[in-house]
Amino acid sequence: MSIDRAVMAFAGVMILLSLALSQLYSPYWLLFTAFVGANLVQASFTGFCPAAMVFKWLGLRAGTAFS
Repeated sequence: MSIDRAVMAFAGVMILLSLALSQLYSPYWLLFTAFVGANLVQASFTGFCPAAMVFKWLGLRAGTAFS
């Protein structure tokens, strides 16, 4: 798995998890959903993604997401 795909998978899981938690416990979990979405948008403009840095540190290979 490449870093690109790992970041997309991680973001998707975090969004689905926060949506489930908002339904089960508190609507305040939707703030986490908004945070993940905002982080994806800023990463698309700046190229800075903390999750990508962690995945690189863990040894995942760099790659192009849609090649």
